[in-house]
Amino acid sequence: QVQLVESGGGLVQAGGSLRLSCAASGRTFTSYVMGWFRQAPGKEREFVAAINWSGANTYYSDSVKGRFTISRDNAKNSVYLQMNALKPEDTAVYYCAADRDGTANRITWTWATKYDYWGQGTQVTVSS
Repeated sequence: QVQLVESGGGLVQAGGSLRLSCAASGRTFTSYVMGWFRQAPGKEREFVAAINWSGANTYYSDSVKGRFTISRDNAKNSVYLQMNALKPEDTAVYYCAADRDGTANRITWTWATKYDYWGQGTQVTVSS
């Protein structure tokens, strides 16, 4: 079992930055693919970014590519999402997720159903 706890959310003005953190505890997560998803009110949960076990491979949704950066520190059992140039449409609850299969197929990284463990979410609000 893996427990995931997100932090770092908050209120920021458009154009600003935030850094989300996700701390994992329980089983080692070093072999897991880690992902970030978000869900805005009235909308479905959507893929944001994912990273493979070593950090060498990443994948982003088109809506955040070039603005967000995902990274991980396996020594600290943590994964991060640096969010720059934030827009009001980035407002959502952001969730960290872990896929224990650790597949190299990046297309599957966008599937919420692929992930086995989820955090409770952290709210990000971007004001215009």
